[in-house]
Amino acid sequence: MAQAQPAAPQPHKATSPDMDPATAEASGAEVFKSSPDQSVRSPLPSAQNQAASAAETRNLAVKLDSWSTSAHGMLACSTFSGAEGPLAVTISWGDGTTDTVTADPTEPLVSNHAYAEVGTYTITVTVTDTTTKTQAVNKVTVKTMGSDFTPHAPLRLLDTRNGIGQEKGKLHAYGSTSLKIRGNGSIPDDVTAVVLNLTVTNTTSSGHILAWGTGHDRPRTSSVNYDAGETVPNLVIMPVGRDGYVNLDNRGWESVDLIADVTGYFTTSASSGYTSLPPTRFVDTRTGQGSAKAQVAGQGSFGVQMTGVGGVPKGATAVSLNVTVTDPREAGHLTVHPSGQAAPTASNLNFTAGQTVPNSVIVPVGPDGRIIIRNGSWQGTGVVIDVNGYYAPGSQAAYVPSLGGSYRILDTRQTGSPLAARDYAHLLAAPDIEAHAVNVTVTNTTGVGFLSVAPDPNSPEQYENGTATPPARPVSSALNWTAGKTAANLVQATPADKGMVAFWNQGWENTDLIVDYYGFYESR
Repeated sequence: MAQAQPAAPQPHKATSPDMDPATAEASGAEVFKSSPDQSVRSPLPSAQNQAASAAETRNLAVKLDSWSTSAHGMLACSTFSGAEGPLAVTISWGDGTTDTVTADPTEPLVSNHAYAEVGTYTITVTVTDTTTKTQAVNKVTVKTMGSDFTPHAPLRLLDTRNGIGQEKGKLHAYGSTSLKIRGNGSIPDDVTAVVLNLTVTNTTSSGHILAWGTGHDRPRTSSVNYDAGETVPNLVIMPVGRDGYVNLDNRGWESVDLIADVTGYFTTSASSGYTSLPPTRFVDTRTGQGSAKAQVAGQGSFGVQMTGVGGVPKGATAVSLNVTVTDPREAGHLTVHPSGQAAPTASNLNFTAGQTVPNSVIVPVGPDGRIIIRNGSWQGTGVVIDVNGYYAPGSQAAYVPSLGGSYRILDTRQTGSPLAARDYAHLLAAPDIEAHAVNVTVTNTTGVGFLSVAPDPNSPEQYENGTATPPARPVSSALNWTAGKTAANLVQATPADKGMVAFWNQGWENTDLIVDYYGFYESR
């Protein structure tokens, strides 16, 4: 088989424990600092020579630099000055745990810790010089790199057609708009990333949309691709800038209308972690699986039990889905929302007659563990739902957005080797990751087909030495296309035990594949 070479996203490359503070900061890591003059000095209690000890305390100090090394991991680098002898060091990590070590005063002390929950903590370092009998204490407040998910009832934050989120009017050719995230709806101040369903409509030429957090470099990766006359949705997970905004760019030669609906957000406050599942089909109206064996009637809806079945536990707060509309009789949209509430104005998929359209959906579940699917068309349509993961308070994997924003890990247009028909590419050789958030795009299509994304049990070494065996061919689709169309979708890809993921071209013609990396979920 003509597989692509393994490509590792290297999610920890900017936060290696081997880095010094300056290198970590230059690589994009947020370094939390407390200067040596913040040290609080005091003599140790002693009955002898108190005056001399008090004078010696003027020199002893500790400088603190700390940065996150993983979703829950933290490194503390203590640098000492004014010390004369061996140092007794106690590190209180702010979560009720402490480490006590003996340190060389001439060398920085590097200490590592893993927090049980994401959040903000205060690290306290107490240094005792056993020669001068003096003590110095310094503190630094740190924040984990990982964030937990909080579902949000679907809410429209931007609609250029009617002036929601900005003045009414299309987004101009090569124009940009800034969208407020922090404080919008019930989104709190410590938001780190947001889940948005972006929809482009009223298009008159081809182009694409770029999405990124303010303060980051404009990415080269696209979030939504469109052609003239199309309405195209795509889900994105994107970092929020420190000012609480995200940027949306229209990279097309004509103006477009743009819609953004929020379904959840990530913060450093403990909430719901993520657990991945092998893609599991919950609903197929064509066969009657999980629903009636019939198209969903125009303006009709049906409910699906999500918790307590299919590997999704009771108590889950949201589910990660791939929802596909198939064989619709006329144009319309599909809305997925929690049970127990009215259908929102937000849409998850938009389609035209006869079109097969998939889209990723992250949706809260209702109090009874159910979700509702509503057909906003006036005619019937088939619906297929595959589940690939869930969010729950008991799940330990926290989300870490890629430092510096999204980046491209595969583009077969650049390699000159399109993904062959009925073949697969193996990627993401990163161990100990619960799931990867990637945007997959197919282009230069010459026929009908679909893309499947599934765990690959092989290791990178097996591919290198020629002993890899093709994994079982999956049946679920992550992306569907027709001849001449460019299609994209968000995938929360589950790796196998050795860290690999397979991207399958299930069509009968070659196609180009693009994979853009958003971030990853990592357990403690």
